[in-house]
Amino acid sequence: MQTEVHADTKPERARAAPAAWRPFQIMKRLMPRGLYGRSLIIIVAPMVLLQFVVTYVFLERHWQLVTQRLSAKTVAEIALMLAEFNENPTPLQASRIAARANAHLGLPIAFLDGEVLPETPSSTGSLLDNSLNDELRQRIARPFWINTAQYSKYVDIRIAYNGGVMRILTPASHVYASNWHIFLVWMFGTSVVLIIVAIVFLRNQIRPIERLAEAATSFGKGRDVPSYRPQGAAEVRSAAQAFMDMHARIKRQIEQRTAMLAGVSHDLRTPLTRFKLQLAMLGDAPEIEELRADISEMERMLEDYLEFARGHQGETSEETDLAELIEEVRADAQRKGYELRLDLHGDLVLPLRRHAFKRCLTNIVDNACKHAPHVWITAIHGTDDAGDGGGIDILIDDDGAGIPDDQLEEVFRPFYRLDAARNLEDGGSGLGLAIARDIARGHGGDIVLARSPMGGLRAIIHVPV
Repeated sequence: MQTEVHADTKPERARAAPAAWRPFQIMKRLMPRGLYGRSLIIIVAPMVLLQFVVTYVFLERHWQLVTQRLSAKTVAEIALMLAEFNENPTPLQASRIAARANAHLGLPIAFLDGEVLPETPSSTGSLLDNSLNDELRQRIARPFWINTAQYSKYVDIRIAYNGGVMRILTPASHVYASNWHIFLVWMFGTSVVLIIVAIVFLRNQIRPIERLAEAATSFGKGRDVPSYRPQGAAEVRSAAQAFMDMHARIKRQIEQRTAMLAGVSHDLRTPLTRFKLQLAMLGDAPEIEELRADISEMERMLEDYLEFARGHQGETSEETDLAELIEEVRADAQRKGYELRLDLHGDLVLPLRRHAFKRCLTNIVDNACKHAPHVWITAIHGTDDAGDGGGIDILIDDDGAGIPDDQLEEVFRPFYRLDAARNLEDGGSGLGLAIARDIARGHGGDIVLARSPMGGLRAIIHVPV
């Protein structure tokens, strides 16, 4: 029996768990994404909560207690004067009591013979109304009527006696604490000042982190950051210094690799040049032409290897009109006998290493032109995933044979070759796509492959602005 209960309740707990966490998921979605907004909430939220708690305690406890005591004191004074009048209810006694009350207690009192209490209901509902009603019922066993809303500076209290009505215009300051708003103004005013100070302080603390993030982003896009200097708290300075040291090490390693490759290129080109000179002296026999073709192929392969290893070093970014660059690639393809169709949208100007990015486009376009009769290039300025102002997507579609889905990522590996009918690197070194992706990632973007609506392959080059 116990096993059955356990088996029934376990799925219920499993279903109830997501519902229990749902409020936390909603709060997580509503939380600001940035460190500045979250830090500000950590400071402001407890402060606002504290203000509400203090205001509630003050209004419900302190102000209520003060009002009750002031009301009790005023009603006690009125009860004393009414008792004196009841002992000798004469006009002379009434005038003496009124004079003493006005002179010593600040209570204007009038004895109105022949008057009756108003028929309209007394004021009820507010804290002051309830407090006065309670005190008058306890201390004065006579009908009474009060009005706390008619006058702004006085409270109208009327008490019936035999043959008339005793009317007291009590100053409002005698029956309730009238300066409560000063406390609230000071409390909220100081809170606003503290929040402003916190905003300024947090902004100064967050700014060095934002600058570090901008420097890291620029470095990731292949741009140098010579003007960056570590600032801010010790932890931020330590992280910034570690980033700069890493940047310097990576740059130094790339420079060493580039220098080594330059030497290797020189050493390899020298014997190839000597071979070409020797073949040039041997005539134009068919065997000689094949050797010349082999040497030319070796030179081209060597250029590809060096280009891949060298990367995009030695070229600085500059504002480039991508539309003009695509037109140049189109003109180069037309000189090779290929035809491209262009569809360009929006502002396509952004910082690029012009020659490197042209090489990236050329590699993709040449590959598409070799394996498809029709090629389309579309450039769109849209919204970047990071939400930092937008990015540019270059779509290169063709209607060729395409690539199997399980090899769309594999073809970017250096020296990878397809065995299918469509070989992306037919007659090449196997580095064209690898070089293109390396250049795109060097600009902070990427290249992905997908099926094209035209029936062949689609290459998507994304570059953040």
